[in-house]
Amino acid sequence: MPTPAGGPNSPSAKPGLHPRNRHARGYDFAALVQASPDLGAFVLRVRHGGPSIDFTDPAAVVALNRALLAEAYGIRGWDIPPGYLCPPIPGRADYVHHLADLLAESNSGAPPTGPTIRVLEIGVGASAIYPLIGHREYGWSFVGTDLDGVALASAARILAANPGLGTAIKLRQQRDRKAIFAGVVQAGERFDLTLCNPPFHGSMREVREAAQQKWRKLGRGAAGTARNFGGQGAELWCEGGEAGFIGRVIKESVALGERVRWFTSLVSSSASLPNLHRLLRQVEARAIRTVPMAQGQKQSRFVAWSFQPAPEAP
Repeated sequence: MPTPAGGPNSPSAKPGLHPRNRHARGYDFAALVQASPDLGAFVLRVRHGGPSIDFTDPAAVVALNRALLAEAYGIRGWDIPPGYLCPPIPGRADYVHHLADLLAESNSGAPPTGPTIRVLEIGVGASAIYPLIGHREYGWSFVGTDLDGVALASAARILAANPGLGTAIKLRQQRDRKAIFAGVVQAGERFDLTLCNPPFHGSMREVREAAQQKWRKLGRGAAGTARNFGGQGAELWCEGGEAGFIGRVIKESVALGERVRWFTSLVSSSASLPNLHRLLRQVEARAIRTVPMAQGQKQSRFVAWSFQPAPEAP
């Protein structure tokens, strides 16, 4: 029998999501199928509830995301190449809303909106999910960077399918695998925010072992070496894993401290936080935050830091 429940896109209400998150009440599958009819082929009836999908089926997950983006954000023609990371929409939207709250602190408590708010994403991926949500929700302008030319081509196709997005969201290829900001941030360029969903694992072997363990828990045995949410090499692993990657971001951020209001990164493992905070103190960040997020039973968080003085109260 398919496994419809327990995935990041669970059809039930999602306690813990940000109050502005459009997905906090779960999914209206009738509205989703109306917005994106191809989802209908994947909808099934769960044993103890209403409609859902099989979250172990990558095609079903992509179809659900396409419908969510069409119905909630008016995004048309969304797709990703086979095998690329398919992001769970509610959690991605939560990061965006919490970032808006971070900026609200220096805007009389109101999340700032409009294209003058500039955001840089490290690793925009094939889905361009953060720029799509951030622009639709708040009207922000984005620069998305990535090492992978195929991923950038996919993101460009999504932008081209939606009038106006190509102006609001710019894509740049990072050609130096050892660099984060160098080579993609232009001279004199300023940003209100940077965001990042870093690769979690330290090797491809760790990726395979994690996938096998997940599939065993789902009762699919050793056959499950694939990931239902996909992911290519640089999306999933890098030398030093998550902590190593964020450490590189922190070290490079020092040179841009006067040109970026807040640097941020998701942190999947809470065990990484003490060392990251220690490094941030070493580089003399003036403000350090850890912002908790939750999606049902899943706990997450992002770390934020700034080298700029706190704005004076209005």
